[in-house]
Amino acid sequence: MHKQHNGQTGPLVVLAYSGGLDTSAIVPWLREQYGARVVCFAADVGQGLAELDGLIAKAKRSGAEDCIIEDLREAFVRDFVFPTLRAGAIYARTYLLGTSMARPLTAAHQVAVAQRIGADAVAHGCTGKGNDQVRFELTYAALAPELQVIAPWREWKFQGREDLIAYVHAKGVPVQATAEKPYSTDRNLWHCSHEGGILEDPSQEAPEHIFVMTKNPLEAPDEPVVVTIGFEEGNPVSVDAVPLGPVELLEQLNEVAGEHGVGRADVVEDRLVGMKSRGVYETPGGTVLYAAHRELEQMVLDRRTLRMKDELALRYADLVYDGRWWTPEREALDALVTATQQNVTGTVRLKLFKGNVIVAGRESPYALYQPSYATFGKDNVYNQKDAEGFIRLYGLASRIAAGLQAERTDVPAS
Repeated sequence: MHKQHNGQTGPLVVLAYSGGLDTSAIVPWLREQYGARVVCFAADVGQGLAELDGLIAKAKRSGAEDCIIEDLREAFVRDFVFPTLRAGAIYARTYLLGTSMARPLTAAHQVAVAQRIGADAVAHGCTGKGNDQVRFELTYAALAPELQVIAPWREWKFQGREDLIAYVHAKGVPVQATAEKPYSTDRNLWHCSHEGGILEDPSQEAPEHIFVMTKNPLEAPDEPVVVTIGFEEGNPVSVDAVPLGPVELLEQLNEVAGEHGVGRADVVEDRLVGMKSRGVYETPGGTVLYAAHRELEQMVLDRRTLRMKDELALRYADLVYDGRWWTPEREALDALVTATQQNVTGTVRLKLFKGNVIVAGRESPYALYQPSYATFGKDNVYNQKDAEGFIRLYGLASRIAAGLQAERTDVPAS
């Protein structure tokens, strides 16, 4: 039984809203199918004014009672991007998890709005084939299991984007998507993803016109640029010795790296639901940060801790990709990552040139690299003769195995 709201008996639904084709269709559909009163929720995670401008008016024109927009850029970078960066998490070898990280944040604040206004249900516009439905709904389950979940793509009769375009046009809702431009994009402060259309054929190169954050490397400047990134306990804190907050730091790196064609990734990945899909991603600033963070860790972490970090990174990447952010598992992994990052403080200098990120130098007060040990010249700290005994012990198992094999070979046949 639905709660009554101002004398009305239809459910009050909070919809995760972007103003794109899918969610534009969902607002009138919820009203028709459920008799619902709809409040839209949009998270500003750095997608830009082009997507956010006029969003409230558009939502109301679609039939929503209200549209709430929250600026979550700072929380997104500080509490989601940087922990994932510190973990070194990369999915499918090249995907830096831009969409995956934003969903649990958006869904958590959507739930908070629903609880604040006494809503009956939450809804999202994710398809039944994708990963985002899992990311949204695992967040709902962890933070507000009492709320009903409505996933229109798993219920309605529309067969594809062409049906949706016809439906929203019939409702008088303006949308940018057309049958001729069927690309699906998702942009935030960390990246921009591109799917659909010709990209569904992995044998075809991504057309240049889809890119929005990165210049074509062939057309990038003919002179490299050098950037120096400062870290404190694994968190990026400065660019070229200028202290910057998380949002400003990422915006600046996005601009300079994008100008030099850095950060494009063409990925055939495994979706959580079991199929492979092809996505093209732009992560200019993020690509630079990952390269810098990795180099600084290589300077200050010992061999076994580095190996553990590499193993942990795969697990963390799966966790983020699969939507398991709001779990004790993630909290435990974060605690482990934090322990490894205590000495990840220093600076890394990188040269950006036509899509490439080239390490130009690194410094840290906690560096385990010591020239006095590593030098090929004269030193007073290493007795090279000590290596003889080390190698004898290190190779003991091999010598034993070889000796036993020789004895078996020498036994005459009966």
